[in-house]
Amino acid sequence: MREFEYARARDGREAVALCEPGARYLGGGTNLVDLMRLGVETPARLVDVSRLPYDRIEAAPSGGGARIGAAVRNSDLAAHPVIRRRYPMLARAVLSGGSGQVRNMATVGGNLLQRTRCPYFQDVSKPCNKRHPGDGCPAIEGDHRNLAIIGHSDACVATHPSDMAVALAALDARVHVIGPGGERVVPMPGLHRLPGAEPGRDTVLEPGELITAIELPAPPPGRSVYRKVRERASFAFALVSVAALLGVDSAGVVRHCKIALGGVAHVPWRAARAEGALLGRTAGPDAYAAAADAELALARPLPRNAYKVTLARNLIVATLTELAP
Repeated sequence: MREFEYARARDGREAVALCEPGARYLGGGTNLVDLMRLGVETPARLVDVSRLPYDRIEAAPSGGGARIGAAVRNSDLAAHPVIRRRYPMLARAVLSGGSGQVRNMATVGGNLLQRTRCPYFQDVSKPCNKRHPGDGCPAIEGDHRNLAIIGHSDACVATHPSDMAVALAALDARVHVIGPGGERVVPMPGLHRLPGAEPGRDTVLEPGELITAIELPAPPPGRSVYRKVRERASFAFALVSVAALLGVDSAGVVRHCKIALGGVAHVPWRAARAEGALLGRTAGPDAYAAAADAELALARPLPRNAYKVTLARNLIVATLTELAP
């Protein structure tokens, strides 16, 4: 590990001032420190924001929304009674990510900004456009079994690893940030970006911007769940995951629908086509399959990850069937 400066910010404004070019914000460090050990990240300065007053969860009254501080630990978020009651999909997604020890350290803001686990990105002996633009993407011809099937480009086929972000994308979360230009709010989906020709940029955040909170709207009517398929029972990243909310009226017609996918794209993928295909339809396996097919028509699998298309289709149908048989 290379030498670096360490600074502890006293408030958000000071944190932004300290985060000069080459610096990185440090929350729980569960991803950043690993990348520093691998040599992928070599910050000149770490700006510790873990002690800033962004560690509270505030619920709006009368079943309204909630505001989650960026420094809230993942384990505290998953265990919070308001989150468990109003947003069970989110609580379940958080519990699906990492081990208990990791969740005790990891922060909400850091979870949103964690970087891909693509093996070529994490191995500095290999070329990678995400680390060094123009080097190429060896995953396209190499080991891409667990990588993207939707929204990828000739420059990058990496996937976004966060479970929490998939649930937040389905819930229409809003991300509050502060930076050199002041404060602003970024919607989800919208925080993360597809690779295009610039895969080094994972998000739309500008240099020095710091996430301070995540705002959740009041939960829409219906039942919600998060389901994840992975290669082993625990502490593994998603091959495919689904965050879904479904509201069905007394006649069995879908009136509310929100679906997001994980493990399939460079971003938490909001399944807008599937949602549009379901709204106004009679709930049931045939409608769910048609919705899945509408979304997965966008898929462009690589030779060794085409199985993900079938896996995603089956998982979407099974998840929606769990919510409304």
